[in-house]
Amino acid sequence: MKPNYPLLSLLCLGLSVPLWIYLSHRRSASLVPVVRFATFNTALNRPEPGALLSELRGGQSLPAKQIAEIVQRNAVDVLLLQEVDRDDAGEVADVLRREYLAVAQGGQRGIDFEFAFLPPVNTGEPTGKDLDGDGRTDGPGDAFGFGAFPGQYGMLLLSRYPILTDRVRTFRHLPWSAMPGALRPEGYDDATWRSLRLSSKTHADVPIGIGRAADGHVVHVLCSHPTPPVFDGPEDRNGRRNHDEIRFWCDYLTPGKDAWIVDDAGGRGGLAADAPCVVLGDLNNDPVDGDGRHEAIVALLALPRLVATEPASEGAVDQAKLDGGNNLEQGGNAASDTGDFPDRPGEGPGNLRIDYVLPARTMRVVASGVFWPRAVLPGADLVRASDHRLVWADLCTQ
Repeated sequence: MKPNYPLLSLLCLGLSVPLWIYLSHRRSASLVPVVRFATFNTALNRPEPGALLSELRGGQSLPAKQIAEIVQRNAVDVLLLQEVDRDDAGEVADVLRREYLAVAQGGQRGIDFEFAFLPPVNTGEPTGKDLDGDGRTDGPGDAFGFGAFPGQYGMLLLSRYPILTDRVRTFRHLPWSAMPGALRPEGYDDATWRSLRLSSKTHADVPIGIGRAADGHVVHVLCSHPTPPVFDGPEDRNGRRNHDEIRFWCDYLTPGKDAWIVDDAGGRGGLAADAPCVVLGDLNNDPVDGDGRHEAIVALLALPRLVATEPASEGAVDQAKLDGGNNLEQGGNAASDTGDFPDRPGEGPGNLRIDYVLPARTMRVVASGVFWPRAVLPGADLVRASDHRLVWADLCTQ
């Protein structure tokens, strides 16, 4: 039977229409856009100040090129990066955007992130107190957030849409003791307890104008990177802090529970009940497996205001089977893992789901995923750049 080529051509054209509509919505300011939000812990931290900037200059850093290719393969629109060392002049952010993300990597198309927000963080900021009990007051464990120098393990928010910088709220200086029912660590006197800050890096509410921002359509990107709930002692300082850093967002998004919250400019309260928002970040807590207190992350995922998206990948399932160890005893869904961690009992928790994109229910989730390709697929070798995976969600923002 002779093929009907005109009919086949029309059929192919018809099948391509939904894809064309989807792509055009993601890129058109005149239509309701579908925006890809993503979070990615890049492990671009270095042991000394200035070391990362020196490595990045010239565009030849292999880890940074791999990170950039991952971002490009996923065609991200709004991206929160964690563990990017911060410098006051913002040179790291500029070089990363100009010499890596905007430059085609591995045959992909470069992305011009026109807008950036690089908040100051608590990591490496000295307290002048011996917080870790080692007899010194100048170590990384004595800082307001663990770090060898100010800005280590920083955060960087990049966007193809305007960041409304005059409306950003940060909570870097918010005292931990201000939180009602805070999980105070044992062993600190009252003066030390009152001096501690809640956020190990910072919490930030960053409004972004999507599409016709002049008409008032704004999405609040809620950024944070709580401390890992390990690497401490019997006082459980990190475990308790991780819990309360996550709980901050529960209170911030719940009218009636937000009266205690004060931002760094003195503004009080949380986010308006009808404001569109997306919680982004490496929250360092799995709702089922791993160390730490799970109550806060479980509460955040159950918050009526948010969609508890659970992006997944086939690569995560393969890796859990390959690694074995603690992964074989876990109760969570391996497909939802976002990080590849040590697996031997006594050495690490196994692979976990700790990176999140959680949108408000006022937005429709079109798709979501974790960039963790199966070993036989293109890009699989890129994931070695970090022990975390890029997590994304496509959101219809109106």
